Amino acid sequence: MKNKYRNIFLAFGIIAVLIMIFTFDMDYQELWMNLKRAGIYLPLVLLLWLFVYLINTVSWYIIIRSSGKTGFSFARLYKFTVTGFALNYVTPVGLMGGEPYRIMELKPYIGIERATSSVILYVMMHIFSHFCFWLSSVLLYVCLYPVGWAMGMILGAITLFCLLIVILFIKGYQHGMAVAFVRMGSRIPFLKKKVVHFASAHKEKLENIDKQIALLHQQKKQTFYSALLLEYTARVVSCFEIWLILNVLTTNVSFADCCLIAAFSSLLANLLFFLPMQLGGREGGFALAVGGLSLSGAYGVYAALITRVREMVWIVIGLALMKVGNFKQSKEKYSA
Repeated sequence: MKNKYRNIFLAFGIIAVLIMIFTFDMDYQELWMNLKRAGIYLPLVLLLWLFVYLINTVSWYIIIRSSGKTGFSFARLYKFTVTGFALNYVTPVGLMGGEPYRIMELKPYIGIERATSSVILYVMMHIFSHFCFWLSSVLLYVCLYPVGWAMGMILGAITLFCLLIVILFIKGYQHGMAVAFVRMGSRIPFLKKKVVHFASAHKEKLENIDKQIALLHQQKKQTFYSALLLEYTARVVSCFEIWLILNVLTTNVSFADCCLIAAFSSLLANLLFFLPMQLGGREGGFALAVGGLSLSGAYGVYAALITRVREMVWIVIGLALMKVGNFKQSKEKYSA
């Protein structure tokens, strides 16, 4: 049964990758020329994300360890992290592929309740760090650039939006989110009956999951803030990707500028969360962010292109790791 679901995730990922390859908004000769232009910087960008995913894995690992023993290696969790993000990249509405996969993989080791609560906690921490990053980027922009009335309104709206979400997350950490998610699902017309039936059948499990979520914030503050700091650090480290890419074109861009470009492009891209790989949103976000810093719009297009290539490579790596897991389990089953 587990391999069946793995194969479904794998098939969906492969189909999504093929669709994105054949609908790439650039002819292959031009794409190849841009990749050659990147030179040594492209391998460095790919290697950088090995460390970004490593930081993500450490954050998730300490969340899981805070509630007891794990029963699996850190390397295995790193694999789940990479594959989970790969599935999220190719899934519309995000988080609809990677998170069920992670829960499925962790279930045999720590049980369904701990697996679900740890994944929900990690996803909350991952998203929470984005809003913290966007808020700090607003402050960074105010410190570095003059703010007119138009930009002031934009920054004010971003700040207000982020603060409201931060408040919601704090409440979620205090009381749990599993029951709240189920209640939200019960309001969806076509899912209402199934969700209500699921909630009544698994009421005790959902309440236990919420207790574990609340426990991390209330009694294990060191773990909570360590995980949040790690996720925020991963956001900052990922900004080196923009710095490496833009250094192919110019030396007149600072790391602080790259943080602003990464922040505002990711904000716009996440507003288009319903698109697989945030197609179009990421490119538009880069163009607007780069243009807002008085740099050539071509820089944004180039940065978006190399970022897409990096995503595609890591998606393939993630799907390959899933396939290796399927092969190993099938071989062990056959040997037994």
